[in-house]
Order: sequence, then structure tokens, then C-alpha cells
Amino acid sequence: MNWDKFVDLLLDILHTQTGLFNLNYKLVIMWGVGLFFIYLAVAKKYEPLLLLPIGFGIFIVNFPLTPLMGFDAHGKRELFNIFYHYGIEWEVIPCLIFLGLGAMTDFGPLIANPKTLIIGAGAQLGVFVTFLGVLLCGFTLKEAASVGIIGGADGPTTIYLTAKLAPHLLGANALAAYSYMAMVPLIQPPIMRLLTSGKERKIIMRQLRPVSKLEKTFFPLIVTGLIALLIPAVTPLIGMFMLGNFMRESGVVDRLAGSAQGSLMNIVTIFLGISVGATMQAEKFLTAKPLLIFSFGLIDFAICTMGGILTVKIMNLFLKEKMNPLIGSAGVSAVPMAARVSQMVGQQEDPNNFLLMHAIGPNLAGVIGSASAAGMFIAMFG
Repeated sequence: MNWDKFVDLLLDILHTQTGLFNLNYKLVIMWGVGLFFIYLAVAKKYEPLLLLPIGFGIFIVNFPLTPLMGFDAHGKRELFNIFYHYGIEWEVIPCLIFLGLGAMTDFGPLIANPKTLIIGAGAQLGVFVTFLGVLLCGFTLKEAASVGIIGGADGPTTIYLTAKLAPHLLGANALAAYSYMAMVPLIQPPIMRLLTSGKERKIIMRQLRPVSKLEKTFFPLIVTGLIALLIPAVTPLIGMFMLGNFMRESGVVDRLAGSAQGSLMNIVTIFLGISVGATMQAEKFLTAKPLLIFSFGLIDFAICTMGGILTVKIMNLFLKEKMNPLIGSAGVSAVPMAARVSQMVGQQEDPNNFLLMHAIGPNLAGVIGSASAAGMFIAMFG
């Protein structure tokens, strides 16, 4: 036996068929990033349903020679590339997520206090401020729009807009959006206390009026019609959102509504997390733009929180019955976490102050507001 040829063959196999001789420091850094998000999901329980599959996707896709995000020898897409192509590039997964969210949503608090729609609009301030700031840093119009929407704290909308305008930023944008959604309880309270006085935080709001089933049934139809007429570019998202809600409120398709908010939502969430994580390959992520996106995303989210609070304070100048400014922070669309934070901060000031249902209104308005902002960007730059 020719041992030299055997050794050469063995070395060739090790070089071409394993990742042992193809490792580099960038891959190791990305392992750390992936494991960090897995740690947040498992140990800290920050958005585990999303951060766990995203973190695992980041981790596994950054091993050399893994047949996951490329094409095989016959030109066929590899496993994660299939999820990404048909789920994200074809814009299916964000719309299915919105279908499930709609089936989970009770619009009663928003219908009972429609003024909170204004708060949801005001909370989009950071989207447009960040858009301008990102432009000044050398990003293109489409890239700036996709980064700006992060502040709305709406992961599916961020993914939907980025896939249309700047798909090369998808991993960084989606990860920033979901990361800051997960850290709402850490980021928002200091801003809320800074912008409100103790007296304002103690404002007790009157109990919301009961909302009839007829109102809840007609609401998704009316919103769908208005959005389709005024901002048609975002109709796929809002349309699926309202379809899920209409199935819930109609009361005649409980099995479909249950599937949308249960098994379908769980399956789609797995594919969403893996697809987003798999886009974060070292050669794409470890560049200046993705790292800037995380910085801008935090600023964006903070300004959106400020925008919602300041909108309530301005509205109170004209309202006889004052609203607690803490509910303004829920104008970002991190449902229902942002509303829970409003309740938490309010009860720290006064244990008898119950703001949760009042904060749900701006929270749901924020979902519509962020999707509307995305629709405007698509109409302008798509």
C-alpha cells in the first residue's frame, strides 16, 4: 500500500469534506453570537419562541461546508435556503404570522377608546427620525427605510419590509427588531420615568366601556377596507391580520381561528426563526452596516417610546379627561409586552392603578401604525 497516497487522500478529505481546516475567527465570533441569543432565550426567557430558533440558526449556519444556505451540485436549494426562499423572499411567513396574531387579538380596548390610534401614530416618530439619521451615515434610501422600521418593534413588519427593499440586511434588521422587543422591560421604564412626573404616573383612567360583538365583528372589515384604499402596499400584512381577527370575532370558524393562533403559528415561528438566523453568516454579518444597525435600532426604539409618551402629553393639553402618559410607551407594537410594562411602571407608583387594558389600545394601534409606515416606505421606494 502506498502510504504517501493514502495520507494525501486523507488530507484531501479533511480539507474538502470536513470543516476542520476551514475554520476562521469570524466563524467563532458568530458561534458566540448564536450562543448568546440562545442564552437569552433559555436562561433569561427573553422571547424564547423566536430567539431560540434564531440563535440556533446563527450557530449552525456558521460551520464551514455545511449544506444549509447554498445550492447543491445540481443547483437545488439546500434546506435552510428553501425555508428562506419560500418563506421570507416570497413574503409568506410574515403574513402567516400576522394571521395568527390577528386570531389572538381582542380589539375591544382600541374600539372602546379610538383616541389611542393617535398614540400608535405618534409612537412611529423614531421610525422617521432614524430613517433620516441612517441616510446621513451613507445608507441607501431602501436600506434606511428598512432600518427605520425597527423602532416600531414589529418583527414580521420589519422582515416584510426588509425582504422587499434591502434583503441583504434581513438578518441584522430582524435580529435587532426581535432583540429590542425582548428587552422592552429593560429599555422602556427608564425612559418612561424620565419623561413623566410622579403626578402624571398616578393618573387613574376610567374603566373602558363594554364593546359589543357587532363592533368587534365589523372592525376588521372596516380597517381592511381603509388600509386597502389608503395604503395598498401593506394590504397583505394588514389583510391577513384582520382575517385572523375576523375569524376570531365571527364565532363561526373556531377551528380555523384555533389553528391559526395555535399549531400554524407555532410551525411558522420555527421556520421564521431558523430562516432569519440562517441569513446571519459571518461574511455578511461581520461588516460595518449590520453593526451600525444594532446601534440605530436601539436609538430608534427609544425615540418611538418617547414619541408615544409625548403624544399623550400633548393630547392631555386638549382633553378634559386626562390620560396617563405611561400608556404612550405601549404605542410600539411589541404586543402585549409593552402594555404590561405600562402596567408595571404605573403600579410601582400606585399599586391601585390598573393601566393594562388602557395600554392595550395604543399597543394594537402601534401594530397598525408600524405596518402603515412600512406601506408608505414601500410606496415611495419599492
